[in-house]
Amino acid sequence: MSHAAPSRTAGEIASQPESWRRAAQLAPRCADLLPRRGERVAVVGCGTSWYMAQSYAALRERGGHGETDAFAASEFPDRRRYDRVLAVTRSGTTTEVLDLLGRLTGPSAISVLTADPSAPVLRAAEAAAVLDFADEESVVQTRFATSVLALLRAHLEAEAALPAGVRPVERAVADAERALAEAPGALEGRVPEQITFLGTGWTYGLALEAALKLREAAGAWTEAYPAMEYRHGPISITGPGRLVWVFGAVPPGLADEVAGVGGTLVAHSGGGPDGLDPLADLVRAQRLAVDLAESRGHDPDRPRNLTRSVVLGTGRA
Repeated sequence: MSHAAPSRTAGEIASQPESWRRAAQLAPRCADLLPRRGERVAVVGCGTSWYMAQSYAALRERGGHGETDAFAASEFPDRRRYDRVLAVTRSGTTTEVLDLLGRLTGPSAISVLTADPSAPVLRAAEAAAVLDFADEESVVQTRFATSVLALLRAHLEAEAALPAGVRPVERAVADAERALAEAPGALEGRVPEQITFLGTGWTYGLALEAALKLREAAGAWTEAYPAMEYRHGPISITGPGRLVWVFGAVPPGLADEVAGVGGTLVAHSGGGPDGLDPLADLVRAQRLAVDLAESRGHDPDRPRNLTRSVVLGTGRA
């Protein structure tokens, strides 16, 4: 009996522990382009890159390294002034990022994290790091985005600016290896009808990203919210056959409320010696996205309606 070859996305997901190690090793060589302690920083990106920007912004500010905002590149407030604008873009060709960097004025230093050493975005940057080892063939982003976050997290770690309770990158690597040793897409044998992802602080960006991966790869019904906002409306969608997946700490009382409406709680990264690092828990969600896509007959490498980079025409509004 023949079996289909693993998708490119599955292989890229599996390569993340090594990619994170390389990103962490790169961090000391990026000191001149990464935010310095005390700088007022804006981090920009689109889609997955924006979600990683949100996670980093929360980590940096809570760790006392400096005021940090995260924006979708199309929503950057042009009148604000920052010491540094850090752009995250895998392809380096995304229209909204190029447009933003092209119109920035004033004293802001412009730094870029990308995967392509020949990307057009490099011409707009004063300094850049190229994570070509984390580049991907798949349309769906996995290892580039998480490697960027690993690099930024390693930089904060070196600056003694990780918030309390956030583990060293090497622990996240070990936890990702543990997550990859599970059966693909393992959720205790359940195939959920719907998943609501929740996070708090830096893990809210991970929740947004997990929901996006399931939508992109598998066309799944997913939503994402800050964990404390769940009871302000989103709980109405939870019921039998539906999951609430929490990245990081589970707010007091939430588990009982999910059970009370017939839902199922998934919480493997809530702390404790056996809990996964939240970034490693994102690896579990990525694998579930591929597993669910293939079970539905979708190609996780080439999701419908998506391209690897969004390059808009000049006639756009």
